[in-house]
Amino acid sequence: MKTLALFIALIISHFISHAQEETKGIDITVTVPNVTSSEGEVLFGLYDENTFMKAAPIQGEKSSIKDGIAKITFTNVPEGVFAISCFHDKNGNNRMDFEENGMPKESYGVSNNNMSYGPPMWNDAKFEVGTEDLNLEIRM
Repeated sequence: MKTLALFIALIISHFISHAQEETKGIDITVTVPNVTSSEGEVLFGLYDENTFMKAAPIQGEKSSIKDGIAKITFTNVPEGVFAISCFHDKNGNNRMDFEENGMPKESYGVSNNNMSYGPPMWNDAKFEVGTEDLNLEIRM
């Protein structure tokens, strides 16, 4: 009877450990090499198509700035299509500030570094996440 109980416990623990391994995603390390000052922080957001420029990010991170460089890592990101945006929050109010005419007061950037006029577009910023960790650079 003890052998049967031990066998069942081992099988259950095997399935639990494999279930946890299957849900682990990859890491995405993002570096911004050209922050113009050390004031404030750089805020980053990881988005899918449904949340990009519409809702809160799936994951959010903050980075201090050292020698004009900000760097963060998003962890446990599943396979799929995502985009990243970031901005330099100079005044520490945790939101992007705009002029009265709608132009941003603070520097920003998006994945793939496509900086056209107007707000960032999903198709320009999206990238594929597979099974390998990623290192991205976003320029402001």
